[in-house]
Amino acid sequence: MTLLAFVGAIALLVVFHEYGHYWVARRCGVKVLRFSIGFGKVVYSKRFAGSDTEWVISAIPLGGYVKMLDEREAEVAADELSQAFNRKPVLQRMAIVVAGPLANFLLAIVLYWVLFMHGVPGLKPTLGDVPAGTPASFAQMQSGETLLSINGEAISSWQELRWKLLTLALQGGEVQIEAQTAGGTTITHTLNMTSLEARDLDGEFLAKLGLHLYQPILSPVIGKLSEGGEAQRAGLQEGDLVLRADGLVMPSWSALVEMVRSHPGQSVQLDIRRGELELNVVVIPQVVTESGNKIGKIGAAPHVDEAAWQAMMTVVSYPPLEAAGQSLRKTWDTSIITLKMLGKMVLGEVSMKNLSGPITIADYAGQSAQMGLAAYLGFLALISVSLGILNLLPVPLLDGGHLLYYVAELLKGSPVSEQAWEIGQKIGIGLLGTLMVFAIYNDINRLISG
Repeated sequence: MTLLAFVGAIALLVVFHEYGHYWVARRCGVKVLRFSIGFGKVVYSKRFAGSDTEWVISAIPLGGYVKMLDEREAEVAADELSQAFNRKPVLQRMAIVVAGPLANFLLAIVLYWVLFMHGVPGLKPTLGDVPAGTPASFAQMQSGETLLSINGEAISSWQELRWKLLTLALQGGEVQIEAQTAGGTTITHTLNMTSLEARDLDGEFLAKLGLHLYQPILSPVIGKLSEGGEAQRAGLQEGDLVLRADGLVMPSWSALVEMVRSHPGQSVQLDIRRGELELNVVVIPQVVTESGNKIGKIGAAPHVDEAAWQAMMTVVSYPPLEAAGQSLRKTWDTSIITLKMLGKMVLGEVSMKNLSGPITIADYAGQSAQMGLAAYLGFLALISVSLGILNLLPVPLLDGGHLLYYVAELLKGSPVSEQAWEIGQKIGIGLLGTLMVFAIYNDINRLISG
């Protein structure tokens, strides 16, 4: 499923991006020689009757390209010079180049529009424990409050809360949060986010603020077991109730998790109840490295009370016109926060660990596809925005780099020299190659560290 979801995502995003270039090029009278999904060796090709364009699928499915008639690439017949890309006015060339990223933004808008009309499932923005000494505790926020709005903008889910605060965290300062107490009283809190540092945005920054999602208390009952995991090998079974661990009473699943995590590679004796029987089971948690620390895991999930969790769920949906406005706003907000994060990476304020390569994207594609169509469409919209932003960066080889050349041509009144193009191409290859190395390194590191 991961492979299919990844290939499907790349194919859709590439087709939209390249078709943007193709459509505007044809409107400007440019002859398109080839429309390719993928790079490298051609696997399949098709030329439709009366068309000058060869439509192909190539071997490496990590992008695509539109090849246009251009004197800089090959000799052009005299009767076709008017159809050559390089002979078109600079504004038309700019329009053709920018059409690809714009197509990605348009795709994201359409996907978000469909999602907002269909309904986006999420978790209600209800607070769990508020640790003392955190900004949330200083703002007198309390467990059980349901958050209603941030700076006057309504929020309907925990995901919306996280996204909105992430956007505001990049600006710093204070935010006004309206909440409803468990007793039904509406109250306003002033949350100070100045204590957040740029590196906090690499992880779960809401925890640093003292904001935790309310979760029903889970009993220490064994649910699903990982095949071949330590819990299964020790003889634990689904439905087992853990009474004690090393003699300590286990009042909740979180207490059991903490006990397991704190004993990597060490024997833990579990007193369990299985039906009418009380048994003793010894389990040795597997040693796992997480964020540089060694913790224990046994490969067991809790038994979940579905009714309690369903009560926490909400579905956010809008009528068509309002959904269109929300989709435009979501695409804009996603673009702005992506640019801000990129800027902070360049300045060294945010870790390069946030870069992801094809392995992580494939993993997220598979995970979102397993979660359902809505999650997968949301993933596609997010990646489409990222692709549009990436291609607009002023880096040679990318669309933004070409736009930079054409802006220079507008200012100086003549095309950029061939030597400048060649130097720019080499710089672009170096920059993109370095970014790819970082991204793939991060991918591999995530796989190794889990």
